Amino acid sequence: MSEPASISASIAGRYALAIFELSREDKSLAALEADVTALSDALAGSAEMREMISSPVYSRDQQAAAVGALASKMGLSAPMSNGLQLMGAKRRLFALPQLLKSLNALIAEEKGEVTAEVTSASELTAAQAKKLAEVLNKQTGKTVKLNTAVDESLIGGMIVKLGSRMVDTSIRSKLASLKNAMKEVG
Repeated sequence: MSEPASISASIAGRYALAIFELSREDKSLAALEADVTALSDALAGSAEMREMISSPVYSRDQQAAAVGALASKMGLSAPMSNGLQLMGAKRRLFALPQLLKSLNALIAEEKGEVTAEVTSASELTAAQAKKLAEVLNKQTGKTVKLNTAVDESLIGGMIVKLGSRMVDTSIRSKLASLKNAMKEVG
């Protein structure tokens, strides 16, 4: 991880933990989860919002006011709204994407969920995704959510990343392995 990304993750982690703990005390984790989803969607869909959180052109007051108005308009929970306003006042809004990631991880951990990153050569059908989730549920003993992506360069098969484990059953990796074995022989 690069140094600026590491600093952003560290800052975001502290804010995320504070917001998460306040939401847990208020018994409003469901609201926090909805806030994280809404903010993630807003961030993904708005170039203006991404510019506002990362541009040094905006002053602390402007960022705090903008994020306060956004929180009010979106109906965000008090811990999230207050956390965002504090981040704006401290010029820490650049860490918002990492904050949302950290909050997602904390919420998933609280619910006993883990997320598996699945990259396949073609789009998984609903039945395939369900079967894969069931197999991973049995292996981990936790509820597994799938984040799927398609990479046609895999040719066939899939790559599953779950925590620190990775299983690569793609044809691309099998061909690369075969190519290396043939180099060693010849």
